[in-house]
Amino acid sequence: MTALPAGVMTHKIAGKKLTILYPSITGPHVLSLQKINTDILNNVQNQIRFGGYDGGVQTDMQGTYELKTNERDLLSLTLLNYVYSGGAHGMSFLKGLTYDTQTGRKYKLQDLFKIDSNYKERLSSIISEQLKEREITLLDPPFKSIRPDQDFYLADKSLVIYFQLYEIAAYAYGFLYFPISIYDLQDIIDPDGPLPRLYG
Repeated sequence: MTALPAGVMTHKIAGKKLTILYPSITGPHVLSLQKINTDILNNVQNQIRFGGYDGGVQTDMQGTYELKTNERDLLSLTLLNYVYSGGAHGMSFLKGLTYDTQTGRKYKLQDLFKIDSNYKERLSSIISEQLKEREITLLDPPFKSIRPDQDFYLADKSLVIYFQLYEIAAYAYGFLYFPISIYDLQDIIDPDGPLPRLYG
């Protein structure tokens, strides 16, 4: 199995008041190009629909992406869409996607941990502590728990859990990100999942 990063190309979807930049991956060593690229494009199109783009009549939409991890046959990225339809401010939506570039598997949060590991409670406890340390005012205190399918991406040697605008705090906070070192999760990490690849 090769450890070379996947090649990345940027594509553009343009229309009236619409500009979306999104990636596709390339490389003869990447065995699941079509599967991953199709899924990325499907997610881009879903974001356009979810944002309510109406052909530019009342909606202005801008989209971009960021690569978070691209090594050891692991690709993690985010798709960011900003939508403005009038009012005091627009809304942004962030989608995290994490893949095995050899199998094309897209990972859910639960796939990172051992079965019956109580990962949800463990991560929720860490996030609760970070909320207190950062003195973040919640919309519905106290913080109870992440969702089983909470949004995430992988970056450096961390699992980054994040929350959408208004999900747990006021708009002024923006997206709330909670980086958690993989070394703090070693006892519950699935040894056959993607996280052990970040140890190197």
